[in-house]
Amino acid sequence: MTTLTEILILHGELPIEELDSLRAGDPADDRAVRALVDQGIVSEVQFARARAEQIGLPFVQLLDFVVERTALALATAALCNRHEVLPLNVVNGHLTLAMVDPGNVFALDDVRAAAHLPVTPVVVERADLRAAIMRYYRADDELSDLSTSLVEEQAPITAVAFGAADAVDEAPIVRFVNVIVSQAIQDRASDIHIEPGEHHLDVRYRIDGVLHEMHSAAKSTQNGVISRLKIMADIDIAERRKPQDGRMSVTHEGRKIDLRVATLPTVWGEKIVMRILDNSSTSLSLGDLNLLDANQAAFQRSYTKPYGMILVTGPTGSGKSTTLYTTVNTIARPQINVITVEDPVEYRMPGISQIQVNTKAGLTFASSLRAILRCDPDVILVGEIRDGETAQIAIEASLTGHLVLSTLHTNDAPSAITRLVEMGIEPFLVGSALDCVVAQRLARRLCDRCKTPAEHSAAYLASVNFMGQPSAEAGSVPAAVPPAMLFQANGCPHCSHTGYRGRIAIHEVMTVTEEIERLAVARASSTEIGRVARSEGMITLRQDGWQKVQLGLTTIDEILRVVA
Repeated sequence: MTTLTEILILHGELPIEELDSLRAGDPADDRAVRALVDQGIVSEVQFARARAEQIGLPFVQLLDFVVERTALALATAALCNRHEVLPLNVVNGHLTLAMVDPGNVFALDDVRAAAHLPVTPVVVERADLRAAIMRYYRADDELSDLSTSLVEEQAPITAVAFGAADAVDEAPIVRFVNVIVSQAIQDRASDIHIEPGEHHLDVRYRIDGVLHEMHSAAKSTQNGVISRLKIMADIDIAERRKPQDGRMSVTHEGRKIDLRVATLPTVWGEKIVMRILDNSSTSLSLGDLNLLDANQAAFQRSYTKPYGMILVTGPTGSGKSTTLYTTVNTIARPQINVITVEDPVEYRMPGISQIQVNTKAGLTFASSLRAILRCDPDVILVGEIRDGETAQIAIEASLTGHLVLSTLHTNDAPSAITRLVEMGIEPFLVGSALDCVVAQRLARRLCDRCKTPAEHSAAYLASVNFMGQPSAEAGSVPAAVPPAMLFQANGCPHCSHTGYRGRIAIHEVMTVTEEIERLAVARASSTEIGRVARSEGMITLRQDGWQKVQLGLTTIDEILRVVA
């Protein structure tokens, strides 16, 4: 059998001179190469790859592998640490087991007995394996242990919930909350849902726009967990009858991450939803918005003007705030004064004055806007136009030489004009002030590692009106649609077998031209405004989505899911 030394030399990872000092075929070759690893001559990854090739087993990098929780439950943390193994998944009734030394028959026998399944080993790097064991078992085991501790120690929970937790970092309630938040950040979650039920306290994470059930704790832990979170977010713990909002910051792997916290009274107790605002993962670069060239050119013409109003519309969670922050970050410079008024302030940006709405103190969007206009602003960002008063002040600000950016809840770009008119703004003011409207949605992005070309019949493409109306010939589609350009979701460990990883924005950019301004003054319907905008070159949400399907970024099913 080829030795580890010979394999390393064959792949150019070890000088051929080493063969003189290491006898080929010597049973001690493995220990000799391990000595080279200790000396830094051979890396751990090279050693693991050579061992996998030597015995004909796959080599796996755990950082790129999403481990199934059902598989983790088949072996204890103590067993994994003792034998340096980690269950990865169950395929066709066989447990895939990551091992540093696949020749360890005792480890194979112990895991086989614990899991009651046949075992298929794969080779991994030792440091990679140890980190994975810590990452996966620490969270699950600690949550399980903490849940038990919280049930057994009801008296300390009350003390911890009302302030003692800040002094005792190792209290079970504190560690329980810390693990939940830390794991959510690690799993790229955008939201954490703490949901009281009749018999349990459930924890769910929203990852790539979809909720996943993660943990479940005993009902008796509910008051302690919720009180701890409310203290961290500076929320009144004595008030349980009405919704409240707060904010807190945590440190994860050396970076500061903000969380926006909202409470909601339900029949089983207060539900808490935490929005994770990770500034470090948001580059705030205009190129990351995935605007098509035509849309980006139209949008850029608007935000580079010295005055006017730009609106970003869409439902909650469609990425409106990210688009606004990215735009402000693009145009902000020391020579101009940028002021924002938000509820709440989601991302803190250097060099920009940001105001947090405080309705209890009388600091509303409208009153803040009036104050901002007395502070010599060049660019104003209004978090959301919620009422006619705020809309009126924002419109007037844009007409008096300021660039105003804000959000509005409408289904598409043309509806923004009629919505402002319905809020009591004079139509001629809307037409004069509004310069550009961007409607957007978020669709899941295809996983680059497992997506494959998809074949769709002409009849199917015509039925969903892909890339425009079908031609006169029955069942045919436009010649501009090459089916080979389309992809489908498959699923792999990297994307948790969903076929998608991350999200991409779908846009509809409407520039307010002279014709659209005349329609606004005439109080035309959004349907008529949309028809004119399309005739002038506006790309609709659906058309923008189809082009991103052709670019291999997402799928037809995703566009149909998020765009009406």
